[in-house]
Amino acid sequence: MVATPNKPQIQETPLSPEELRKIHAYWRACNYLAVGMIYLKDNPLLKETLTEDHVKNRLLGHWGSSPGLSFVYIHLNRLIKKHDLDIVYMAGPGHGAPGILGPVYLEGTYSEVYPDKSEDEEGMKAFFKQFSFPGGIGSHCTPETPGSIHEGGELGYSLSHAYGSILDNPDLITVAVVGDGEAETGPLATAWHSNKFINPIRDGAVLPVLHLNGYKIANPTILARISHEELECLFKGYGYKPYFVEGSEPEIMHQKMAATLETAISEIKAIQKEARDTGVAKRPMWPMIVLRSPKGWTGPKEVDGKKTEDFWRSHQVPLSGMHNNPEHIKILEDWLKSYKPEELFDENGTLIPELKDLAPTGHRRMSATLYANGGLLRKDLKMPDFREYGVEVDQPGAVEAENTRPLGVFLRDVMRNNMTTFRVFGPDETASNRLNAIYEVSKKVWMADIIDADADGTEITTDGRVMEMLSEHTLQGWLEGYLLTGRHGFFHTYEAFAHVVDSMFNQHAKWLDICKNEVPWRAPISSLNILLSSTVWRQDHNGFSHQDPGYVDLVTNKSAEVVRVYFPPDVNCLLSVANHCLKSKDYVNVIVADKQKHLQYLSMDEAIKHCTKGIGIWEWASNDDCGKEPDEPDVIMACCGDVATREALAATAILREEFPQLKVRFVNVVDLFKLQSESEHPHGLSDRSFDTLFTVDKPIIFNFHGYPWLIHKLTYHRTNHDNLHVRGYKEKGNINTPLELAMNNQIDRFNLVLDVIDRVPKLGSAAAYVQQRMKNAIIEHRAYAYENGIDKPEMTNWKWPF
Repeated sequence: MVATPNKPQIQETPLSPEELRKIHAYWRACNYLAVGMIYLKDNPLLKETLTEDHVKNRLLGHWGSSPGLSFVYIHLNRLIKKHDLDIVYMAGPGHGAPGILGPVYLEGTYSEVYPDKSEDEEGMKAFFKQFSFPGGIGSHCTPETPGSIHEGGELGYSLSHAYGSILDNPDLITVAVVGDGEAETGPLATAWHSNKFINPIRDGAVLPVLHLNGYKIANPTILARISHEELECLFKGYGYKPYFVEGSEPEIMHQKMAATLETAISEIKAIQKEARDTGVAKRPMWPMIVLRSPKGWTGPKEVDGKKTEDFWRSHQVPLSGMHNNPEHIKILEDWLKSYKPEELFDENGTLIPELKDLAPTGHRRMSATLYANGGLLRKDLKMPDFREYGVEVDQPGAVEAENTRPLGVFLRDVMRNNMTTFRVFGPDETASNRLNAIYEVSKKVWMADIIDADADGTEITTDGRVMEMLSEHTLQGWLEGYLLTGRHGFFHTYEAFAHVVDSMFNQHAKWLDICKNEVPWRAPISSLNILLSSTVWRQDHNGFSHQDPGYVDLVTNKSAEVVRVYFPPDVNCLLSVANHCLKSKDYVNVIVADKQKHLQYLSMDEAIKHCTKGIGIWEWASNDDCGKEPDEPDVIMACCGDVATREALAATAILREEFPQLKVRFVNVVDLFKLQSESEHPHGLSDRSFDTLFTVDKPIIFNFHGYPWLIHKLTYHRTNHDNLHVRGYKEKGNINTPLELAMNNQIDRFNLVLDVIDRVPKLGSAAAYVQQRMKNAIIEHRAYAYENGIDKPEMTNWKWPF
């Protein structure tokens, strides 16, 4: 470790000699298990001389952070027993599972959940072998790990998850161990500011522990190589009161950690007591801990003459090349024996009683806390009747409304009915996305300074429930932590910038997939509900940088068991979809709905039926069912998305005027996955149903909100795919008028009519004049936009004419 003199550290020695002996023995047991998990498939108690046959062929675990993680864990256990605390442990360092799985196994939870991993020699062997082994578990704190709500596979989210977990959980303390490599990520850097949003009256507390072991996989870490003064100033600047626990001598470090944790927990309790007794919420300097300990602590000092402990070489597997290498086998055996397992486990391989007594029991165990299996705590939302928030639609396509504004009123009352279990999250865009009715029941929480000018429309208060910060990472991290501990939420953001959390979505979707399919003891949690607004077709004023509908492409790559995508075309459909999503469990629901004014098409009853089906014919916009005998259409005009629907309807109106004999079937898609086969997605239409709706041989003109190739991906093996022609966004954008932006990407009404003319053989040469009029219209409307900066009134004010 880099020497950092003159560091203020707590010097008390709260542990008696007997307590020190026991807690150090318990830590030795944790470290023994961590090494065993990484290396051994047999001989778990070293009853035989270790041979290469006992060692796994592939060594895939990570040792470097594990001793520090278990060190923090066992000291928290002491305080849980002493003060009867509820604590969730959040392990940030990637691949740090050995440091967590060890104490989880020792306190009995692992064997309760997985009886074949029993607390004896046979169970320990199975426990060792499963780790980073085919058919077993990964080296992160995956969903299979009891007590985990944070995998750590991708670095950067531990702190935001921790803060989300303690919102509205006043009795909970979440200890977030932040790896010093993790601390270099953008998401983690912004998450330090979460302390400006924690109300000590109604929320719990996060105790961050920055684990400075000095190295990443092959390089030093930044925060380990700056001066103590600079590091201390950094965290004071973030608004924390840092305490330092530094060293390598176990006996001294145990005393330091015990004393420092006592101080930190006492300060947290005092902060909360003052706020709750006085009823005054203010932002304190919350404590945090900097733990500076060697990388690979207690491991081999050197291997093959090269420095290993307290160096990057201990990050993963300090000893490799074990087979056909007797020297390394001997080093491993000596390393394992250095923990004196014969003093820790009895002949049967069970932890001896005096050490077993050190762990909490029941749900006080961090591995068995109900907060880390949030579905067990979850209660359904008390929902208002969404039908009462809709708009009246007496005639399709005759009136306009801002689609998301009634949604804001609905969410307002969802929050009013659930004032301790529901929050709304968004990056400074609640009002921009027309959801500001929420402020009538709860403003934005803000624990930083509030000045007089903020009273004029800033909508901030210390007891707000709307979470806003210009970091999508931190917002989604808060929401995920909130959901994983049993509550409900709603996240909204600009469509183009949802990509900021692409990878974060990936991790949550993977977590849900494993929970649903492989971890039956995890109870279902509320779905992650994401509204993408300020969408591509209404970013004509912000320009090219704000035009990207590709987030849904990413979503469709994930497991069909957990992802859903909805494109409600109007207010009533949006309300129906939102109501469904808020009631659902174990999904990521993505809703794409613009905030600007749009035509309204369906009454509430019609919208409910349409959304329940997910896809359907709009009979009032179709003319292929006008005779006594059923007949097939000449063309199917399909659409998905609000602007795409409007332009498809306008094109259909032109076709019906210009070609009265042309039979057009109009199909609208709300549930995107209806396009996939039922064999690929549970919402998918059967091939028979798809063929009935879209025919087996007629041209389909599909007007899509997003990138056109996504529709081809979803329908690639449908019978009529060869006749499917998709229009969508093609990266043709700038500062355009709405119609010009649509024309640039050929989703406008005129280009859609041209597409029909090109693909319906019966129109033939008779369509030549219409074709010419459509091309002239494109030229005229583009010229008008360049001259006047707006679209022609007949375009802006267009209504469905029939």
